[in-house]
Amino acid sequence: MADHVDLVLGQWRERRPDLDASPMAVLGRLKRLGVVVDNELRRNFARHELDRASFDVLATLRRSNAEHSLTPAGLMRSSMVTSGAITQRLDKLEARGLVERSPSETDGRGVLVSLTPAGLELIDKVLPTHIDTENQLLAALSSAERDALAGTLRKLLESLGDKTD
Repeated sequence: MADHVDLVLGQWRERRPDLDASPMAVLGRLKRLGVVVDNELRRNFARHELDRASFDVLATLRRSNAEHSLTPAGLMRSSMVTSGAITQRLDKLEARGLVERSPSETDGRGVLVSLTPAGLELIDKVLPTHIDTENQLLAALSSAERDALAGTLRKLLESLGDKTD
């Protein structure tokens, strides 16, 4: 059985046998997999009138602490949302009544972002469907294969500087 990347590698072997195109076997598949995964996750989020960044903000607030609140800077550090998108995302979520911003009790100039009851209800509804979608995407792999792949990807990410503080 072959996939699109096998076709590409075969073409490179034929056209440029002097080059070792083997990195494309991994990176090409990661790229293609990323597109497939992103499309499936996007479909699930759309059913709940969310996008990936909005889901990530709500999920980060939900898992962060018992109060479901963080500063905007803390939210950026703990989520997968870029700094440029965070204000815009918070504005949209606040307009929908899913988060609220309030003055920080510990820093007079600071702001805390918190889930509203509606935000908590929505993320608690979306999260199980998100996990189901991820399980469906990984259904071809055994538990041991998932663990091995997760470990290998962690090792690669850490080697490229993606580490926690």
